Amino acid sequence: MNLKNVFLIFVLSYITWLALNWSVAPDILITGAIVSALIGLLFCRNCTVLQSVRLTPKSFAYAFAYVFVFSWDLLKSNIDVASRVLKPSLPINPGIVEVKTILKSNIGKMMLANSITLTPGTLTVDIRDDRMYIHWIDVTSTDIDEATRSIVSKFEKYLEVMYG
Repeated sequence: MNLKNVFLIFVLSYITWLALNWSVAPDILITGAIVSALIGLLFCRNCTVLQSVRLTPKSFAYAFAYVFVFSWDLLKSNIDVASRVLKPSLPINPGIVEVKTILKSNIGKMMLANSITLTPGTLTVDIRDDRMYIHWIDVTSTDIDEATRSIVSKFEKYLEVMYG
């Protein structure tokens, strides 16, 4: 059993517990700690996917910044797609583009793929080694490097520090 993974699951579970209960009453805090510890101990016997998570001050700072970068991109993408729906005269040029990723860990690639998919106008279709295939609502370039800069790079620099 990897104690780093148990600790990570404990922290994530406890934060979720606190967010759902929204209380600092002692009984809530103690119950949450016990339940979170049990979840970490019982469900993290074979947690290999979490081994690439980096628990350093720099990775926490990048994770905090990533929330804002992702939220900003999510807002911009929502506005873009909403404007295309409300103004049908705006051009769309849908297609699937290939992009490269520098991320090596599976969890890093998963986070990148989910971030791309959650932003309206893009959808991760497939991942193969260091390549991802993205459905893009308005393809501006089919060049791999250009598409990578447009879709992937803004997320990758944060995810690389967090997951490698």
